[in-house]
Amino acid sequence: MASKELQAVRGMNDIFPEESAGWQALEDDLRMLLALYDYGEVRLPLLESTELFARAIGDATDIVQKEMYTFADRNGDSLTLRPEGTAGCVRAAIQARSIRGQT
Repeated sequence: MASKELQAVRGMNDIFPEESAGWQALEDDLRMLLALYDYGEVRLPLLESTELFARAIGDATDIVQKEMYTFADRNGDSLTLRPEGTAGCVRAAIQARSIRGQT
């Protein structure tokens, strides 16, 4: 069997230093603009409980059944690489309010 040359996944691009500086400048400009309107950055985990997506999207949908990378961790809990950010963002907001004692 001939070895296949390894390449980045289609649609996933490497960004090298000569291009990275331009992206960083654009991101900095956008952060400043958004800060003027009192928006802040939220960074969500790449992994979430599979149950979060099953509840948010519906466990009978094609996304949950066919399009998510799901695996069990060493404790047997089902984890999923997040396919999009909406459910995780809502979960984070609810959790943050709960931690702060707000309802």
